Amino acid sequence: MPVTSEERVQARNDLAWSIAVGGIGVVLFIAFLVLAWYFAATFFLIFAGMLLGVALNAMTGLLGRVVPLPHPIRLAIVVLALLAMLSGIVFLGGTTIAQQATVLSNTIKSQLTNVKAFLETYGVDTSFFDLSSFTAAAQQHGADAPAQAPATPHLPSASTIASSGGAILGQTFKVLIGTVSAVGNFFIVLFLGLAFAVQPSVYREGLLFMAPAKHRARATVIIDRIGFTLERWLIAQIITMAAVFLVTWLGLLIIGIPSSFILGIQAGLLAFIPTVGAILGGLIVVLASLGSGWVAGLSAFILFLGVHALESYILTPIIQRQALDIPPATLFAFQILLGVVFGIWGLALALPLMAIAKVMIDHFKAEPEQLETTTA
Repeated sequence: MPVTSEERVQARNDLAWSIAVGGIGVVLFIAFLVLAWYFAATFFLIFAGMLLGVALNAMTGLLGRVVPLPHPIRLAIVVLALLAMLSGIVFLGGTTIAQQATVLSNTIKSQLTNVKAFLETYGVDTSFFDLSSFTAAAQQHGADAPAQAPATPHLPSASTIASSGGAILGQTFKVLIGTVSAVGNFFIVLFLGLAFAVQPSVYREGLLFMAPAKHRARATVIIDRIGFTLERWLIAQIITMAAVFLVTWLGLLIIGIPSSFILGIQAGLLAFIPTVGAILGGLIVVLASLGSGWVAGLSAFILFLGVHALESYILTPIIQRQALDIPPATLFAFQILLGVVFGIWGLALALPLMAIAKVMIDHFKAEPEQLETTTA
């Protein structure tokens, strides 16, 4: 049957429309990538606030199984309990934490210097590992000061005073900006988390409202599954972090390692980052323990292996696998990718982002199978 001119025109119009839509889609996707690249820190900050809101909502839900109270009251109880715990740690152990943090910082610097010297003794090139800032002050005050003769007191020139004042002001400004940025990010995450936890249904309905009407049912299923998966994973992660903190703190306390409490805190916090966090936390523990001797360092290394075994072979199979099942190699590769591209934010939030992607992939994979089963 010959093709009419109208059909040929319609076919050309359909092709032109497909090309135009495809081109617009490619441009929008590239624009989204550029936007995500330049504003990645802001997006990760918002996502961290959402995770905090999900965690608070999950703890509020657990409390609801014990105490049948309205959601706002249960949320207030959870927030006040967390605030009381944090305040107790700060006020009761604030001085100890500050002292242990100072001792730990000096110990880590000393051990890194010793490791660098040990490697150089055996001919290993460590020029890429610059520790001059760690040793400059000690060398200046320790080695050079006794050899110098007392200088005659004199007033510095105006240019010296100006340059020194400018340097001091510059360093002070950098420290001030860094502190304000860190504190500001903390309060932004806290505010977003509380806002999401107070009215979770409002934000859920807002996300569903942005979806097209014909896809709203599918979007509802995906959003609910993502929320359920993140809630289970965050509860499991909180339990894991608490267990790692307690075992590390008590183990180092028994061994007799200084700064055991602050080392336990950092090990618990780094447990939030799978694989990489455990390795980094163990490295810090072993380096800090070497300052007390090789026996203490070896004991801390054995403790690290025990904590790692507890996390990987007991807590993860029992708790985490029920919350989220992602192959370790896949997760590690995704962590490295996001860590290289986006830094610490990408490394820390790689697992929840991958959890969201996995929920969506599983949903769209299962949908054709369900259609085939229904048709059959």
